[in-house]
Amino acid sequence: MAKKIQTLNIGAATVELAEYEAGAKGALTLVNYGTAALAAPVDVGNADTVLTSALLEIVREKGIRPGKVALSISGQMVFPRFAAIPAAGGDEKFEQMIRYEIEQNIPFPIDEMVCDRQVLGDAENGDKQVMIVAAKIDQVEAITSAVASVGFSPEVVDAAPIALTNALRFCRDDDGCVVLLDVGAKTTSLVIVEGDKIYNRSIPVAGNTLTKEIAAALGCSQDEAEQLKLEKGYVSMGGVTEDEDEVADRISKVCRAVLTRLHAEISRSINFYRSQQGGSTPSKLYLAGGSSLLPQLDVFFSESLQLEVEYFNPFERIGVSSKVDADALGYDAVRIAVTAGLALHRSGAARFSVNLLPPSIVEARAERAKIPFVIAAGVAVVAALVLVMLAIGRDTTVIEAERDAVQARVETLSKFDKQVKAAEESLAAATADADAMRDLLAARVAAVSRINAVRSSLHASMWVQKCGADRIEIRYWKDRIKDTPGGKTPAEVVAKNLKGKSVIVPESVKISDMSEIGKDAQVVQFTVELKFK
Repeated sequence: MAKKIQTLNIGAATVELAEYEAGAKGALTLVNYGTAALAAPVDVGNADTVLTSALLEIVREKGIRPGKVALSISGQMVFPRFAAIPAAGGDEKFEQMIRYEIEQNIPFPIDEMVCDRQVLGDAENGDKQVMIVAAKIDQVEAITSAVASVGFSPEVVDAAPIALTNALRFCRDDDGCVVLLDVGAKTTSLVIVEGDKIYNRSIPVAGNTLTKEIAAALGCSQDEAEQLKLEKGYVSMGGVTEDEDEVADRISKVCRAVLTRLHAEISRSINFYRSQQGGSTPSKLYLAGGSSLLPQLDVFFSESLQLEVEYFNPFERIGVSSKVDADALGYDAVRIAVTAGLALHRSGAARFSVNLLPPSIVEARAERAKIPFVIAAGVAVVAALVLVMLAIGRDTTVIEAERDAVQARVETLSKFDKQVKAAEESLAAATADADAMRDLLAARVAAVSRINAVRSSLHASMWVQKCGADRIEIRYWKDRIKDTPGGKTPAEVVAKNLKGKSVIVPESVKISDMSEIGKDAQVVQFTVELKFK
């Protein structure tokens, strides 16, 4: 029977939840997946609302039943370090040296961190090459707690760059030196992979940087800049060429300027890897992450880095169920590639296996694991005493003594039985409360999602005057909105934005009751009729 594996990648702007099946020979097949946008980057203070609402959205939409899950956190949350540790001195000395490396190179007290390490191999001088990965306990616990509140049980907490590297190694036929670039919303994770050598760095130039620079160049809001980036954005190839669309031309040049900065950081990282890590010159660049889909980005890096560039699609090697939309996956493959690496980790086929599961979960799991052993030990003791009684047979005095001992042991074990039953009843009650809370949260999330959909569709100078179940009155100062994309009226722009929101029925959106009010007709009011899903 195929084993189900659930994986969850938590990025800065989106989350991706995927289900895989591992066959008898370890072959993986993607059977279901879904993505959802985050209202804000996940952090300690907001994980319970931001992450929970996004997960509930995917669970409801895709019909995924929560279970044991392997999850990954973004590269900006982890501190990867690579060290050469002397092998002499035994295991105890080796662990002391690793602790010393963590204390010297991680910018937080070690008791505030959850750490794991993996020996990658032997250096030429006999030292052990070790990869050390650490993250702040409070951040990891906030995320795992939010994931658990939806019904999932975290089993593995991996780092997204490492999970992506595992997927790349699984899908490639050679161990040559390549660069893996995961261009996300907030940061770009750069990983250089060469055999068992790995170098990782997080670069703070990514999709959000492009949006901010476009907003500054065009003098518009970031929401408008993000929409323009998606509709008209591409990377200019430089030179004197100009786009007939003036807005698209300006955006393309902004994109090129930002990516030129990213190119400089990539070149610096490659040079550091070659000079300080003794690595080879990369022969290829693989692109992943949602922001890597910006048109002509691959051509830009091919020309600027003089490398062969390819979008990384792990599903050319990993199987895909017929139930999965092949057309959608063709676009989403670079977005959910991290989940493939997590599935490989859970199936035991990953080369790099670190687990940043927080101590609270590890301890709770250890306590739960003790209960069956206590019960089994008690049953074994009772069985042994009964056999002794039967063997003694006719000796009444001995039988009575053994009977008393058995009775005392049974009474002791009965206490464990009562504790187990009490714990089961407590768990059932807690589960019922959690289900009720989950339903309440889902209702609240739906309302928040609708409000966010309307808010993000408005120009910065607009406000909602009145909001009903299917009618929204909107006002704005006429003199504050002069230029709109494509020559459309501000009301038409709002209608178009609303039609693109996942919580609104597109064909229901229409504009009515347009009027000018106030002294000298300085305020424009219009009504949007719509239906929420």
